[in-house]
Amino acid sequence: MADEGAQRALSAGAFTVMRFDRSAYTEPAPVLTLQQHQQFMFGRNVFQRKWAAVVSLNGDWGLGPTFIASQCSQCHVCDGRGKPPQGRDEQLLSLLVRLSIPGEDEHGGPRPHPNYGDQLQNRALQGQSIDLAYSIEPIPAEADLFLDWDEQVVSFADGESINLRKPRLRIEQLRFGPLGDDTMTSLRIAQPVFGLGLLDAVPEQTILALAEQQKQQGIEGHPNYVWDAFGKRSALGRYGWKANQPSLRQQIAAAAIGDMGVSTNIFHDQNCPPVQTACLRELPGNDPELADVEIDATELWLRGLAVPGRRNVDDPQVARGEQLFEQAQCTVCHVPALTTAGQFLPLPQLANQTFHAYTDLLLHDMGEGLADGRPDYKAGPRDWRTPPLWGLGLSSTVNGSHVMLHDGRARAASEAILWHGGQALRSREAFRNMAKADREALLKFLESI
Repeated sequence: MADEGAQRALSAGAFTVMRFDRSAYTEPAPVLTLQQHQQFMFGRNVFQRKWAAVVSLNGDWGLGPTFIASQCSQCHVCDGRGKPPQGRDEQLLSLLVRLSIPGEDEHGGPRPHPNYGDQLQNRALQGQSIDLAYSIEPIPAEADLFLDWDEQVVSFADGESINLRKPRLRIEQLRFGPLGDDTMTSLRIAQPVFGLGLLDAVPEQTILALAEQQKQQGIEGHPNYVWDAFGKRSALGRYGWKANQPSLRQQIAAAAIGDMGVSTNIFHDQNCPPVQTACLRELPGNDPELADVEIDATELWLRGLAVPGRRNVDDPQVARGEQLFEQAQCTVCHVPALTTAGQFLPLPQLANQTFHAYTDLLLHDMGEGLADGRPDYKAGPRDWRTPPLWGLGLSSTVNGSHVMLHDGRARAASEAILWHGGQALRSREAFRNMAKADREALLKFLESI
C-alpha cells in the first residue's frame, strides 16, 4: 500500500520532487544531467535578472522604454502565480492589461491599438531623458492602472452563502489620448511556470483527440491556432490564458518585449507606437538585448523545472473528493493524466512521461460571467484555456498568492468553481448542489494535487 501511495504521489513522473515549502516550484528535475543542470542554472539566472535603464550594479541595460516589470521573477515570484494589488491605490504589477481594437492583424491575431499597442505599459524610464538639443523630454508611462472590486453573494443549495468578487479596471492618466469606445481590454494575471516542459512534450494529436472525445460528451473544447513567429507558420497554441503562444521560446521572447521592453532577435521593435515620440528616440541597450543563448538557457530551465508531488494521497477525504471531482465531470476538461511523446529531442528525459496536470490545453466557453469580450486568434470572447491545477494547494506557501482565474478574482477554489459557466455550468451546479461534507472533500482533493 505504501508503494501504491508513493506512486500516486508522483504528479509528474520522473519530473516530480517531494518538496512542499517555499521552493516547491523552483527545483530542477532530478533526471537532468550535469550539463543540463548547469544550463538550467544559467536559465534561472536569466529569469531572475534585473533589467535597468543603463549598465550598472543594479541591473543589465535593456529595460523599457516602457514596461510593466524590471524582471520576470517580479511577477512570477518563486516561479508561482501573481497577485492583484492589495489596495485600490496600488498599481498593477503581476497583472497586465491586453488591448485590441476590432479586426485582425496580418496573422489573424488581435489588432493592436494605434496609440498604445497590444498591452498597456504602466511604468517607463521617467528618470531617463532624451536630449533634444534645446529641451529635455521625459519618457512617460502609457497609463496608471488600478483595480476596484464588485461583490455579489451566491448561495449553495443547502443555504450556505459565499461572496464572489469581480475586478473593475480603473485606467487613469492615459497619456496618448483616449482608448476609444471600441477598444477591448483583458486582465491577465501571471501564471505559475513549473511543469511547462511536460505540457510542451504532449503530442498535438493527443490534444486534438481530446477535443474529439469531448464532443461525444457534449463539451465543445477546441484548440487555438496562432502565429508562430519563429517557424513563420500557424501552430497549435499551448501557453497563456487563451493558449495564444505556440512554444516556450516564443512565450519567453514575447514576455521579454511585452512586459519588460527587452528585445530579442525575433521581436526587435520596442512598444513605441508612432505617437509616443520620446519612447521612439530611446536608444536600445544592445541589439538584441536578450541574446539567443540566453533564450536557449531559459527555455531549458522552463522545460527542466520539476513539479511538486501530491500530498495526503491516502487520506479518505481526499479519495472521496477525487471521486466527486470525476462525478461532477470536472475531469472532462481538467484531464487527470496525459502522456508525453515517445521521443522529445529538446529534452529527451521528457519522453514517455505520464503526468497529472489536470488540463486538456484546449479552449472552452466559460460563460458570460468570465468573458473578457476580446477574441485572440481562434479563442472567442468567452473562451479560456483549461489551466493546470497541479501544485494548487502549495501556492500560498510558495509566495503568498492563493488567487485563481485569469484576473485573480477567485480567492479560493470554491469561488473559482462558482464562476464557471458556459460549458462548465453543469459541473458548477453539481458542486453547488453538493452537501457541505462533499464540497469540503472535493476542495481537499484540489489542495492535495
